[in-house]
Amino acid sequence: MKTLTLDVDYDCDFDLFGIVSSSREHKLAWTLNSTLRLRLVKQQDLIYDLFTQGRLVISNYLHATENSTLRLLRNRSVDPSPLKKPFLAPDIKEYDYLIQVSNGAGPLAAEELLGQLTRLPEVQYACQFDPNTLKFKENLLF
Repeated sequence: MKTLTLDVDYDCDFDLFGIVSSSREHKLAWTLNSTLRLRLVKQQDLIYDLFTQGRLVISNYLHATENSTLRLLRNRSVDPSPLKKPFLAPDIKEYDYLIQVSNGAGPLAAEELLGQLTRLPEVQYACQFDPNTLKFKENLLF
């Protein structure tokens, strides 16, 4: 019997930033709101049911305008998980939070946003990633 394999390659058309911060998510969201003049609002947690291994529950904040979207995502599962790597993006597990920006312009442009993130006192380190190079980039598609 022949086996067919579906090979899908997704193209991620957003900017992705990793943040190392010991702050709680609501404190970081408040700081981003006040510093960047955003309106990050807590959304329903993202739930990934991995049938045999367990599930991931990822905290999710959203700022959306008619032109752009910014998401603040916690990289580690909020609920205790039996998974060995309970991360949204296991290949960059060193980062506590991820920021996903679609159609960023002006203050949300990649270079300007990275500069502002590194100046925040709550952020120990910030870095920009190419999401297309990540092994688990499918987890970042909503």
